[in-house]
Amino acid sequence: MTAKQTEMSFKTQSGKTLVAGVFGWPINHSRSPRLHGYWLAKYGIDGAYLPFSTRPENLVDAIRALPKLGFRGGNITLPHKERALDAVDHLSDVARRIGAINTLIVQDDGSIHGDNTDGYGFVEHLKASAPHWHPGYKAVVLGAGGAARGIIVALQDAGVSNIVITNRTAARADSLANTLDGAVDVVGWDDRAAALKDATLLVNTTQLGQAGQPPLDIDLKHLPREAVVDDIVYVPLETDLLREAKARGNATVDGIGMLLHQARPGFKSWFGKEPEVDSALRDFVLAG
Repeated sequence: MTAKQTEMSFKTQSGKTLVAGVFGWPINHSRSPRLHGYWLAKYGIDGAYLPFSTRPENLVDAIRALPKLGFRGGNITLPHKERALDAVDHLSDVARRIGAINTLIVQDDGSIHGDNTDGYGFVEHLKASAPHWHPGYKAVVLGAGGAARGIIVALQDAGVSNIVITNRTAARADSLANTLDGAVDVVGWDDRAAALKDATLLVNTTQLGQAGQPPLDIDLKHLPREAVVDDIVYVPLETDLLREAKARGNATVDGIGMLLHQARPGFKSWFGKEPEVDSALRDFVLAG
C-alpha cells in the first residue's frame, strides 16, 4: 500500500472496533495517530487510535478510565511519561528501571500494565539501519534526560559494556548515572570530544541540532571511523551531526525510525497484528 492509497483510504467503525489512543499536553505535535492509522488501514483492522489532549492534573483519572470505556490501551507522550507511573497496576521491568512509561496495555481482568518501548525502538532501528553494528565496548551518550535513560537501559540490555554520559548540566548526568545499574561513567561537557576515543556508538539524545534549537557543537576527530552515529532528532531528518559523520565515513542512523519501531509492541498488544516498518511508512509519517 502506498502512502497516497493509505491517505485516501476510508472505513467506518463497528461495535467491535478496537480502540487505543495517546495522552499528551499538548498533543497536536504527535505523529502517533498518523502512524497507527496507517497500520490500521494497511492491515484492514477494525480499530481506531485517538489523540487525547490531557492536562497533567487529569492524567491519572483519564488513564484509570480506559478499562471502563473498553479501550485496549494507549501511549503516553510528553510531559506525562513519569506521572503515568501513578496510574498503572503493574510495570514491566524495563519501565521500572527507566522510571517512565510510554505504553499502556489493558489486561483481560481490567488492570493496566505500564511498559516503556522507547529503548526497544531505538535498538531495533539501530540494528535495521546499521546491521554491522555490534554492542562492542563503548557507547557515548550525549544528554541525560528521559530519552537518554531509556536508551542507556536498552544499550545495557543489548550488551554494551561501557556507557559514557556527557551533559551540559553535570549534576543531571551524575544523577542519572547514580540511578542506573552497570558501568555508566560521566565526563564533563567540555571533554565530550575526547570521550569519543574507542567508541563504537555515539548517540545524541539532546535537542541540540533540532530545528529551532541551538546547534550541537562536537568535534568528531577522536571518533573511530567504524563507529555508528545515531541522532534521535528527526526534524531535520539529517542533522548537522549526521551530515558531518557521514562525510568522514561513519555509518549514520536518523531519528524517525525510533518513533516507528517503538510503536510496534503496543500496536500488536492492542490490535493483534505485528506491524511492519518500511519505507512507505516512513514517507507517510514524515509527510504529516
